[in-house]
Amino acid sequence: MDLNKENVKKILGIITFTLVLLGLLLNLETVKTQLMFLWGIIFPFALGGAIAFILNIPMTAIEKQAKRMKFKEKLIRPVSMMLSILFVFAIVAVVLVVVIPQLGKTVDSISKGMASFLPKAQTWLEGVFADNQEIVSYIESLEFDWNGFLDQFKDFALSGAGNVISYTMSATMIVINGVVTFFIAFTFSLYLLSQKENLGRQCRKVMGAFLSKRASNRICYVCSLSHSTFSKFITGQCLEALILGAMFVVAMTILRLPYALLVGVLIAFTALIPMVGAFIGCGVAAFLILMVDPMQALIFMILFQVLQQIEGNLIYPHVVGNSVGLPSIWVLFAVTVGGKLMGIAGMLIFIPLMSVLYTLFREWVNQRAAARKISDKQ
Repeated sequence: MDLNKENVKKILGIITFTLVLLGLLLNLETVKTQLMFLWGIIFPFALGGAIAFILNIPMTAIEKQAKRMKFKEKLIRPVSMMLSILFVFAIVAVVLVVVIPQLGKTVDSISKGMASFLPKAQTWLEGVFADNQEIVSYIESLEFDWNGFLDQFKDFALSGAGNVISYTMSATMIVINGVVTFFIAFTFSLYLLSQKENLGRQCRKVMGAFLSKRASNRICYVCSLSHSTFSKFITGQCLEALILGAMFVVAMTILRLPYALLVGVLIAFTALIPMVGAFIGCGVAAFLILMVDPMQALIFMILFQVLQQIEGNLIYPHVVGNSVGLPSIWVLFAVTVGGKLMGIAGMLIFIPLMSVLYTLFREWVNQRAAARKISDKQ
């Protein structure tokens, strides 16, 4: 090997990289601690970026509509931003107003329903296992005191909460830190929304100054693709969840099934979780209805299957369509990996992220195949 200046640089680069990697591996716990510390500093700004991204979706639509109506140019951005914030807060407020009273009524009805349901279930099990006296004797020996269980749970919760409040201030500090973090993130998101064009120009200028034109254009393309994919995915998922929740409310009201509004909101929220969300909502809703009437729970399960077929075959393809452009097997992979790493948030993030990586990889493969004159038929 010729030890010229270029090869010496490559060898020194490989040695430096190896030493740095070895140092990181030998001090893995220290590196992890430092990364967590840095993430704690960056987190409010990352949260602010996420808030700005979500608010930007309705804000962009409002701005386009305002320009068509020839609204005053100086007022378009602040008015659009304010309307977007009010829109998001209105949705949260409506959900809270709907869910909290319904949740209180549901807990009360479940406590009453369980008191009558458990003895009925016990009698039914005794009839099923009437031929096996040992099982019947065991079932008869079981005693269910649902009201007593609720009283014990309330006493435990109150005493536990009292101990926490009396002896520590950790819960208060967590709340205060959460409020401060959200305030910083929200303020940062407003700055991003109001100055997004200027920030975009500044980022392009910095990349143009330090990177080649090809690299700068490639980064801009990847950012544009990511923004488009994430925006379409979030918009489609939210609209699809809203339609599915409304369908359940209407159908359950017509069939006179209990908890129609609560179940509709629950299904709409859980439907935001790709692939498995609606089934989680179905399980919870079926349990709630089962406490009232097992036959109505069976009707609800049939209704869920019917509406799921309508949603999967008619609504989802038209509303969400091919917004992510990702084959089903990779959607399953993204949901699994995202759920393991980041929970529900990971499921939502990893599908469009995987779509971006899949699109970039597909373009790269097609370019190399075209350069080597390889067709799809080969």
